[in-house]
Amino acid sequence: MPSNKSVQAGLELLKKDPSKVLGLTIGKHNITEPGQYVPRADARSPPQLTLASASPSKSYVVIALDLDAPFPSFDKLGPILHWVQSGLKVGGTSAAPFDISEPFVANYIGPAPPPGSSPHRYVFFLYEQPEAFDGVKKFAPKDGKNLGNASRMWASLDEWEKKLGLGEVVAVNYFNSN
Repeated sequence: MPSNKSVQAGLELLKKDPSKVLGLTIGKHNITEPGQYVPRADARSPPQLTLASASPSKSYVVIALDLDAPFPSFDKLGPILHWVQSGLKVGGTSAAPFDISEPFVANYIGPAPPPGSSPHRYVFFLYEQPEAFDGVKKFAPKDGKNLGNASRMWASLDEWEKKLGLGEVVAVNYFNSN
């Protein structure tokens, strides 16, 4: 498993500061408490994201990882990258879901643990988007194509932060699914 100091820092942030919990709505599931269970069939589409403290003058980036692939007790393929989306902007009010104003860097893929696996943690890390962000141009597959599975395995949050020029995690949340 790659070095992921930022994963641990993000999970610690959840414990220390409840105001840093990223709002996640996945289908009919509103994830208000980190670690809530969502059936995989209900999480096929990207979640709606909210953050009461988000600034309407800023854009944000979300990175989502499965920390437990292929099995929580044997996580040798993980983390797996599930989504990198830039251009998130506050909707009409701070309670409204973010609007997406840019193409994805890595398209969203829903939960897909192997049969017999216990639930995996799907963690969403939110960052302020740098002013001169060009992650879509530099790192997204050409012509809006989906990112292949081989490019998703052994994802390092630390490396993605570095490549995209991201600062500290602004908010984080996760759900469990299998």
